[in-house]
Amino acid sequence: MNNIQDLKQKIASIPDGSGVYLMKDMSGRVIYIGKAASLKKRVGSYFSKSYGSSKQMAMLEKIADIDYILTENEAEALILEAALIKKNKPQYNVSLRDDKNYPLVKITNEDFPRLLVARRRLDDGALYFGPYTDAKLLRQAIKILRKIFPYCTCRPFPKKPCLNYDIGLCPAPCIRKISQKEYVKNIGDIRLFLEGKNEELFDKLSKEMSGFSKERNYERAKEIHDKISALSSMSGSASIYEAEERELRRVLGLKDAPRRIEAFDISSISQGLVVGSMVSFLEGRTDKNNYRRFRIQGERFDDCSAIAEVVRRRYKRVLLGEITSPDLILIDGGKGQLGAAKSELDNLRLKIPIISLAKKEEEIYLPQKDEPLRLAIDSKALTLIRRIRDEAHRFAHKYHSLIRKKKMIRDV
Repeated sequence: MNNIQDLKQKIASIPDGSGVYLMKDMSGRVIYIGKAASLKKRVGSYFSKSYGSSKQMAMLEKIADIDYILTENEAEALILEAALIKKNKPQYNVSLRDDKNYPLVKITNEDFPRLLVARRRLDDGALYFGPYTDAKLLRQAIKILRKIFPYCTCRPFPKKPCLNYDIGLCPAPCIRKISQKEYVKNIGDIRLFLEGKNEELFDKLSKEMSGFSKERNYERAKEIHDKISALSSMSGSASIYEAEERELRRVLGLKDAPRRIEAFDISSISQGLVVGSMVSFLEGRTDKNNYRRFRIQGERFDDCSAIAEVVRRRYKRVLLGEITSPDLILIDGGKGQLGAAKSELDNLRLKIPIISLAKKEEEIYLPQKDEPLRLAIDSKALTLIRRIRDEAHRFAHKYHSLIRKKKMIRDV
């Protein structure tokens, strides 16, 4: 028998985000895997007073532990759920594995393979993945995956590239923009991802990135870095984040692992129109419920003054007991921006680890060091903080664009 009280305490700590949950028995074996738009609500529903059938009740009695993996959205959770079910073969997911009504992902057996959504497996030499429980979510997930690994869907090939090439979703084998060998390698990466072999895929991509970096082919190295960042978000792989987290803790000399990281960026395209953003990452995943936006209120509009203002406004709430401190603060900028932010923390008498990341050379500044920290481009720690910094920049720019549009409408 499981300890229901212990499980309920664990459920209380589960974040209210999308992802995959894994239910385990006393031996640690995974017995059921599911996905949810809200992990907290879905997992909690299993232990409501009126839950389920006798078969479901029998499963609940075997649950000794619950694990979870956060994803960006439910569509990404769908892909991860199917890959984990295939890998673990949980006892209580039998109906999903055997059901012939759910959609599948098909990789065709062609010189330039395509990805399609299929309803049944055929003996046609194609590869099939799934099944997946929601056709609509599956199509959304495939759209996301295609942005990372573009592929062709035209048959026969057109005489000139289609719109998908123009928007970056097709590498245009029709006009030989990509060789068959390179194209098939790209499809092979998709296959690894759909099979749930994330660590193998990440190792492969990291080696490729390191190779291009050594050859000083920084453009290709950045392309692969961007793939790794996008896949890290999409895969929800706990092991990937743990590796990043361990390395970040080591290189920064942190006492504890940075479970929650908050990052700040300033967007100041024109005088009098300066905004700040703060994004929150929990265990390597975006925690969008805790994102914040700031209109700069001070009279000075330089980046350092703006960073000082948003840091002061954010963390004085710690003193008021309204929020808890993050494990690490990341500032977009160099030594000046870091110094401005650190001064505000000192004034508030808060001892929160803080660093900054300068865009041009991707150098990391620490308050206690005069010289910046330079990590290899394929460093797991750098990959993590770049991903967080880029999200802060995206969020700040989005807010800036929104305010600018409103101002233009008022001025008309």
